[in-house]
Amino acid sequence: MTKERRAEAAGRRTVDSPEVLKALAHPLRLRILRHLGAAGPATSTTLAAALGENTGTLSYHLRMLERSGLIEDIPERSTGRERWWRGVRGLDIRRPPQGELTEAERAMSAELDRMRMEEDVELARQFTAGQAESEGWMRGSRSLIHLTKAELGAFHDDYLALLARYARGPEDAPADARPVLLRWFGLPAD
Repeated sequence: MTKERRAEAAGRRTVDSPEVLKALAHPLRLRILRHLGAAGPATSTTLAAALGENTGTLSYHLRMLERSGLIEDIPERSTGRERWWRGVRGLDIRRPPQGELTEAERAMSAELDRMRMEEDVELARQFTAGQAESEGWMRGSRSLIHLTKAELGAFHDDYLALLARYARGPEDAPADARPVLLRWFGLPAD
């Protein structure tokens, strides 16, 4: 393994605990992660206002995300009772094969997949409806290629490496940058 591949692998984290799967498999927690990723650090009060929730509910879900290692507080910005939160950068969350999961973990994994698929279908609708007016902000590609299982795995790893190369949070982005949602999946066509 090259030095570059080892560095990439060091940032990877396998979601292999029911606590992390449970943290991810909740619609409000996914919205919190999305907001922190798009808008940057926030307090429970600012998140509550942005997401239309009460601060007590947000505080509970923030603690669940923190306990799972998906978000972290920013001590240098936090004062008194006000805590600032940000998403943990550089995580490449991969789940173990279905056969290695318990029945409860498989159920949580299936719920997470269902929620993400609903989101992906809505994003595809938005893409179709808004691409012409997007002024170049919407891009897409759909292809059919022939790959071995190993090549598909390598393609996936290369895609994740490409994402990592361009990844930055809102705090580090240039003024003209926008949060952009990207989706990739591959499946046999036959």
